[in-house]
Amino acid sequence: MKALQQNAYGSPSDVTTLVELPEPVAKAGEVVVEVEAAAMHLADLKFIHGDPGFRYFTFPRICGHEGIGYVTKLGEGVSEYKIGDRVFLPIGAGTFRQRLAVPAADCPPAPAGDAKQLALTVINGMTAVILVDDYARILKRGDWLLQNGANSSCGRYIIKLAHDKGIKTCNIVRRESLIAELKALDADQVIVETGDPDKTAELVKSVTGGAALSIGFDCVAATGTETIGRCLDKDGTIVNYGYMTGKNCEVAFQDLFRKHVKLVGMSMQSNRTKDERKAVYAKLAAMIADGDLKAKIAATYTLDQIQTALAHQARTGDDRQGKIIILPNG
Repeated sequence: MKALQQNAYGSPSDVTTLVELPEPVAKAGEVVVEVEAAAMHLADLKFIHGDPGFRYFTFPRICGHEGIGYVTKLGEGVSEYKIGDRVFLPIGAGTFRQRLAVPAADCPPAPAGDAKQLALTVINGMTAVILVDDYARILKRGDWLLQNGANSSCGRYIIKLAHDKGIKTCNIVRRESLIAELKALDADQVIVETGDPDKTAELVKSVTGGAALSIGFDCVAATGTETIGRCLDKDGTIVNYGYMTGKNCEVAFQDLFRKHVKLVGMSMQSNRTKDERKAVYAKLAAMIADGDLKAKIAATYTLDQIQTALAHQARTGDDRQGKIIILPNG
């Protein structure tokens, strides 16, 4: 059975290798799942490189944090699933492999539908729900929500989830070519980052009709965070949930001192119980299966092509063009 194994921190081509592992055995309470599709994220590269804040592991370990597959074996005492059932894999299970054994209780049921899209449910989908439902719960119908990185999978989900609540979105992107594409997904306004926080803030003010902006989502960090803060009104909140730039968040003194803008971090560890989280996954999965939520897929790769996939994931913007999906069993 093939799997991508990481042996140290460093460049993917130096520290990861495709290995043959014994077939997994389902212990009591476990199921063996054949991985149909596994999503690759920027964080997967950061975990391999061992970036600051991403050094959690002992080695060797199997890479991959998200995926979907079919149950092929049942351990003793498992009654909630049968052979052939489709499930989401637990976050961080090591999904860049053909099969794995995991606790049945940690696998939410998955619906029929495009595996490539559904493979993004547990991380990107749940992140978007937490941001819109929890962090932006102060917003009412007709209010505006600001975000950068709007072309990301999570950004696209946020647009749809906010639209369904009657919340308008102002979306900051880096390329003009994305404007029509995001507006077709129900984005109310899409603007191109100017590189100058003051100029971008004026542009945001213009397209929103001077609306009060109390919250903004930041997945860029560095000066991207500063730009969000500059656009917000007094007592506004920046919610950071990523750092595409690989740099720390920056917030200008003038926004902290004069406007009392706050910067908070987002956590996937919401206050929802396991059953509540499963209910959210079910709702998201249904929306994804129906095409209401859709990520942009850049390419799919098999495990034999995993180094090419990792190199593709390292690209940005037009050079990557969406999410990378691994199909471990072809």
